[in-house]
Amino acid sequence: MYGKKVMGIERSTFVIGPDGRIEKVYSKVKAQGHAAQVLGDLRDIQ
Repeated sequence: MYGKKVMGIERSTFVIGPDGRIEKVYSKVKAQGHAAQVLGDLRDIQ
């Protein structure tokens, strides 16, 4: 951007358990289909 190197946007999702601890981390996600994947994993955790 204007001759400078930039990192850009990196999407991440964190699943927080009932005890307040991080259960799962999704790094570098793409929006397409990600919600369905997270919902499926949430069903498996419970």
